[in-house]
Amino acid sequence: MTSTAASVVSGAAIKTAQATAAVASASASVDPVAPPWLDAGHNAWQMTAGTLVALQSIPGLVVLYAGWVKHKWSINSAFMAFYAFACVLICWVIWGYQMAFGTQMLPLVGYPSIAVDLGFELEDSNLPTADLTQQFPQASMVYFQFVFAAITLILIAGSFLCRMNFHAWMIFVPLWLTFSYTIGAFSIWGGGFLFKYGVIDYSGGYVIHLSSGTAGFVGAWWIGPRLEADRVDAKPSNITLMLIGAGILWTGWNGFNGGDPYAASPDAGVAVLNTNICTAMSLLTWTIMDIIFFKRPSVIGAVQGMITGLVAITPAAGVVAGWGAILLGLGSGIVPWISMNILGRTKIMRKVDDTLEVFHTHFVGAIVGGVGTGLWATKKGCAAFGLTNPGGAVAGNGRQIGLQIVGALFIIGWNIVWTSLIMMFIKFVCRVPLRMPDEMLEIGDFAIHGEEPYTFEYYNRNYRRLAGYQHSGKPTDEEIAYREMRKSKEYANHGQSSGSGSNEDSRGGIILGHDPMIGANGEEINPAKEGPLGSVKQD
Repeated sequence: MTSTAASVVSGAAIKTAQATAAVASASASVDPVAPPWLDAGHNAWQMTAGTLVALQSIPGLVVLYAGWVKHKWSINSAFMAFYAFACVLICWVIWGYQMAFGTQMLPLVGYPSIAVDLGFELEDSNLPTADLTQQFPQASMVYFQFVFAAITLILIAGSFLCRMNFHAWMIFVPLWLTFSYTIGAFSIWGGGFLFKYGVIDYSGGYVIHLSSGTAGFVGAWWIGPRLEADRVDAKPSNITLMLIGAGILWTGWNGFNGGDPYAASPDAGVAVLNTNICTAMSLLTWTIMDIIFFKRPSVIGAVQGMITGLVAITPAAGVVAGWGAILLGLGSGIVPWISMNILGRTKIMRKVDDTLEVFHTHFVGAIVGGVGTGLWATKKGCAAFGLTNPGGAVAGNGRQIGLQIVGALFIIGWNIVWTSLIMMFIKFVCRVPLRMPDEMLEIGDFAIHGEEPYTFEYYNRNYRRLAGYQHSGKPTDEEIAYREMRKSKEYANHGQSSGSGSNEDSRGGIILGHDPMIGANGEEINPAKEGPLGSVKQD
């Protein structure tokens, strides 16, 4: 080596050493409590928005579902949502987040990787494939995106309630999150091919609502219907409880749409205002449709109208003007109403038992919102959200409608295929039935969890009827079968449920359904010798 070359190498080594030392010195001087990239206001809003979305699921949808279904399904329906929330979080931080928002592995998905390393959680948030950075820590982004993933699975549950085998649901949740949700999220939000094409989905009209509506409808077909009696008589157990859940869902949507600019920005305020405008317009429109055609306003119908308004504004929240939100609310109050009350009553649609009509509220509502975004997105709104799209058709960019349709078709097609594959895997490979047997469906919550809601009302109206108090003479076949079931080993095992709050036999109290036909010594009481409600008849 010549002296000239040696001096060049030596000089390069010195410069490298100096640069390394400078980086180390800078790192040492950074305040870990308040790093220079952190904006405390943005971080506070992001965590607040994430918490609002979490409240939409627990307790929002938990109590909404519990009140919406028949009393015998309240616990199971609520617990399906509760389980999904917990399961999604663990899957999300171990592999799901990086698949949806990490470094690209394929045009559809990122590399699966953990998101629980402390160094990763403390660094400034960035979406590497989308080339976006935020002024809050990665931990805030992981949690914010988790609550969106969780609510998607909980929305799907709305189609499966009142008959899906809970063990099948336990398997379905992590599989669908992995093979369906992460694909849609990466493709549209994480820098995938639909993101690059310019499909606009402000806060999940496609990623969350269109996918849940599609998966719910397809999955409901695979599972099969509820008992015919439950389909005919599906009166909600508690409409007041429904309204509490609906109110939490509506107000929580401020975080759902307001958090997606990833900043406490002017556009976040626009998104929140438009969300409420569209929802109010949709609820009012649905109520008027009910009055016109059914001659009376329906509270359940108003809740459906509220939901369709929330869904329709989601892909457009911060990119349309206030008048665009009104038009979207008008559309979401009319089109899904027609879909549910006219198309939904046809014989072909009745073949699929979509318990809470998720197809109409989320699939149809998302189509209204997605196409409406292509129509009414403004150039100024897109710029405020950080998009390069020149608006929609109203701004002279008719091509945006085509892009929105392409995005919708991909989400629909992917979910039809993968929801079916997952259901077949559970049924034929795991050998887990998708639907509970009719015997369990007749009973409901107690047969599955060993617990019952609305204790006194339920036992007065149902258990005492089965016990024979409301008629004299020979017990019916149903009553005999029910009593035999309660004497079985399976019933005894169900009785030993966790959380009973006592070391005593939980089968002995009314909370878990003590049969009033069985006396304290285990002998059957004769209705002919006993008066109503167990009082002794006087001779």
